[in-house]
Amino acid sequence: MSLSPVHDELAAAHQELTAWLMTEALPIWWAFGVDHVNGGFHEVLGLRCEIVPAPRRVRVTARQIFTFALAGRLGWTGPWERTVEEGLAYFLDKCMLPNGAVRMVTEVDGAPKDDTFSLYDQAFALFALAAAASVVRDRSKVEAAAVKLRDLLMTDYKNPIAGFEESIPPSLPLKANPHMHLFEACLAWEEVGGDATWSRLADEIAGLCLAKFLDPADGWLKEFFNADWSVADGLPGRISEPGHHFEWAWLLTRWGTSRQRPDAVAAARRLCELGEAHGINLAEEVAIMGILDDLSIHDGTARMWSQTERMKGNVALAAVAASEVDRDAHLAKVVTAARALQRYADVDTPGLWRDRMNPDGSFVIEPAPASTFYHIICAIDEVGKYVASR
Repeated sequence: MSLSPVHDELAAAHQELTAWLMTEALPIWWAFGVDHVNGGFHEVLGLRCEIVPAPRRVRVTARQIFTFALAGRLGWTGPWERTVEEGLAYFLDKCMLPNGAVRMVTEVDGAPKDDTFSLYDQAFALFALAAAASVVRDRSKVEAAAVKLRDLLMTDYKNPIAGFEESIPPSLPLKANPHMHLFEACLAWEEVGGDATWSRLADEIAGLCLAKFLDPADGWLKEFFNADWSVADGLPGRISEPGHHFEWAWLLTRWGTSRQRPDAVAAARRLCELGEAHGINLAEEVAIMGILDDLSIHDGTARMWSQTERMKGNVALAAVAASEVDRDAHLAKVVTAARALQRYADVDTPGLWRDRMNPDGSFVIEPAPASTFYHIICAIDEVGKYVASR
């Protein structure tokens, strides 16, 4: 298929985002977002790079390890390797428990604060370890930590039907979102040459999504479930998040393509269609946070991360589109989301960002969260791979 004007627009947007990433975002988050005293990473930066001391969620430490590992793979010339090595050492020493799981929160100095089990945090631990394994000189201890955690999940936290419990003893609701990130982690380990169990687990989670997470009639992604994976009662069972529609679309397209599963790609296409049709603030051209099953707005806020997932879902589907018309339609959405992303990054201190846009297009004034960086750099990478492949 020939290239089109929208491809040129996409390439230009990618070039601008990459320049911002390399010359502004990565340098500022290394200089101020890395805790050069205590180790690890700060949770947030004030909009003039003020460091705001606060307990650290382990998921943020994991995401920042991924961010700097990917920065190195993308060619950033800053001290990414040292940052990954030191971040990994901090993670293994301060964030992991003797049984192989990760705690939820540490104090600023790395001391334990909250050892509660969170399936979501375990997923990001596995994801960070895969990213580290792709760049560190000796991956044996990294892989051993990942396998130990995976074995713990499969031994102690396995749901009798499929997937995993949220706690021991089991608690409700069960959630799709942690499984999405476990799926992401499994695919990451598959890509870096992990053992065959990662692929089997990825297949199980994909099957769970296709069988239980997606509404069989219309294709909507549900978020909360009962113990038997039936949709939760009441308001929780009515919520759908457009950002997660796009994120699952990206993952299911990758998995469906690799497994030759057209049903998965079709489900991904439907998820993206629903997100675009019902999950966009049309006046601002941004993806919002939540809608209900009657298509009313549950949360009209537009988080920055939802725009990155809109980029990823659409660019993945563009790569497998059957026609130039379909391809260009997806690429146009990627460009729209990329331009929206630039609005969030239009702040007084280049390299930082806003996190939340109100329905009227104004932004909530608050510190920049480190947790968003993983979304941003991953989206830039996915678009870059597409552009480079044409």
